[in-house]
Amino acid sequence: MTFFPAVPAMPSRLNLALALALAATPALAAEPADDETETLDTVVVTAAPVSPLTFVTDPRLPRQPVPASDGADYLKTIPGFSALRNGGTNGDPVLRGMFGSRLNLLSNDGSMPGACPARMDNPLSYVAPETYDRLTVVKGPQTVLWGPGASAGTVRFQRDTERFDEAGLRLQGSLLGGSFGRNDQVLDATVGAPLGYARLSANRSQSDDYDDGDGDGVPSEWKKWNADLALGWTPDADTVLEFTAGSGDGEARYAGRGMDGSMFKRESYGLRFEKGGFQGALKRVQANLFHNYADHLMDNYTLRDPNPMSSMPMPMASNVDRRTQGGRAAADWAWNAFELSAGVDAQRSRHRERSAMGRGAYRELPWSEDAEFRNLGLFAEATWTLAPGQRVVAGARADRAEVSDHRATVSMMGMGGMMSMPNPTAGVTREKTLSGGFLRYEHDIADSGFGWYAGLGHTGRMPDYWELFSPDMGPMGAANAFAGVEPEKTTQLDIGAQYRSERLDAWVSAYAGRVDDYILFTYSSGGMMGSMSSVANVDARIHGAEAGLEFRPAAYWKLGGSVAWAWGENRSAGTPLPQMTPLEAKLTAAYDGPRWTAGVLVRAVDAQDRVAVGQGNVVGRDLGSSAGFVTVALNGGYRFNDRLQLTAGIDNLFDRDYSEHLNLAGSADFGYPAMPVRIDEPGRSVWVKLGFKY
Repeated sequence: MTFFPAVPAMPSRLNLALALALAATPALAAEPADDETETLDTVVVTAAPVSPLTFVTDPRLPRQPVPASDGADYLKTIPGFSALRNGGTNGDPVLRGMFGSRLNLLSNDGSMPGACPARMDNPLSYVAPETYDRLTVVKGPQTVLWGPGASAGTVRFQRDTERFDEAGLRLQGSLLGGSFGRNDQVLDATVGAPLGYARLSANRSQSDDYDDGDGDGVPSEWKKWNADLALGWTPDADTVLEFTAGSGDGEARYAGRGMDGSMFKRESYGLRFEKGGFQGALKRVQANLFHNYADHLMDNYTLRDPNPMSSMPMPMASNVDRRTQGGRAAADWAWNAFELSAGVDAQRSRHRERSAMGRGAYRELPWSEDAEFRNLGLFAEATWTLAPGQRVVAGARADRAEVSDHRATVSMMGMGGMMSMPNPTAGVTREKTLSGGFLRYEHDIADSGFGWYAGLGHTGRMPDYWELFSPDMGPMGAANAFAGVEPEKTTQLDIGAQYRSERLDAWVSAYAGRVDDYILFTYSSGGMMGSMSSVANVDARIHGAEAGLEFRPAAYWKLGGSVAWAWGENRSAGTPLPQMTPLEAKLTAAYDGPRWTAGVLVRAVDAQDRVAVGQGNVVGRDLGSSAGFVTVALNGGYRFNDRLQLTAGIDNLFDRDYSEHLNLAGSADFGYPAMPVRIDEPGRSVWVKLGFKY
């Protein structure tokens, strides 16, 4: 991984937060010898691969821009990732222009897909990055171990097993204050002994509406909290049995939606078992079960006033929930030159909804179940070492996917607008058997520090809830989206190279793929009823590249950069594929000394004129061409000792007024014009963070 820290800022709005932070330091701030000072907690700007196509970082580390409030925001430290912006929080992650369940998003190796038909509560909106120990990303269809689909990549937010050689306490946390009322608190406490442990991970995050670079307010306030408890039994060094339970809630205001999120209630339970230390070829067995529940409320009256000129002039609320249960069992074997992981995973998810006019009236209505998803998968992944530094990695999986439509009625366009009609697919279950796999060659040349890889992967992906149940219309000739949308099939070639030396690390990766039956949304005006959506399958092709480097010219100094580019085409129509991220580059310079850190980040994003206006996905659509922009950020810090560190930063130093290409159009409820206008990003903002360990 490559971390680049930066230059301190002393914002006037943060005097109180900074004073409190400094007041807490005397008892812990004894000056250590230089060789005793930890140098790990540098500010994360961008990450480099630790192995072909695999990125691993610590989401607890300070980050520039201002530390992330959700999982999608933190992913942007990895080249190739961006987010479909909502405003303040809960953006939807995008990798190489690919969105939704093309990304397999896991927390503690469990799935929590969210419930909103428009993904207001996407899976990573329930993830507080700083409460996890590790973020692991595998790009492309280059692993089969963690669930079906995953044509764009696999994302895992993980907590590590806590082990104790003797009874003790471990404590870690942080306090953050920033512009626009931003304030976060994080606490991670573990008490344990050789036979077991108890761990509490909790956070709270809050922000007010922000001002853009022109000083205009953007509705974007949020408030959220999470708390998770883990109880572990460790009878020996090779065994762990762990039970987890967690809860959370929050609210968020959105400048680009007709409703806000007034509840993001989460309940999570898990059970995990791992056993190693076997004699012979069998090395480890592992199994986990998870139960995740999302209860999400959207309304137009808690965080805003109803707009009498909109399609929802009166108070209205929509309550949706989703219960997802599943598990996984796998075993690892190893022989002289051959390693194998194989197992089975399963998942069941059911979705319900209810809605009503009037404040709180929805509570009096019964739930109506509309969809149920089931999946059973078998997988195997093997590594064959041909010679020192030469490996062949291969995997295969098969999935039996089922989707049931429980809607009694559906909304359809009639002569008088949207009307409720009997559902022609009520009670119907669709079943598909899907396959996937990959083959990759890796070659490391130890003497020169150079290595390269090439891999070919294929995966079939069942359409998700948002593709089958959210569109107003399905493909031409189909009764609805549920009846007509076919699974996606992605075949992709990934190649890349890495170089490592005492002073220089560099890497490059490229990909080219073909997507058959790509699932594409098209939006059209519904007049007074707002925008109408339809969905269809098209054939597409994609390609792109990412690269990065870090140069260390002298002790404590680092110069670095990264670049990411993605391209897509709708082969069926000969037009650009929508929602493709523009060319983006980051340049960094940093000093990371025993106590002081300082640095600068320059982010440059090119204009994007390859667009398909009115087409996209369930959340966003291409609004037209977008302008490029350049922003500058500074950050820095001081380590009082290996237990206490203060970091601070200034984002958007020159108060640039700009917006991201992947964006929602501003809602008329907040005065945005009828013609789609992208939501601007925050103007100059400052933050200070105190991190501590014990």
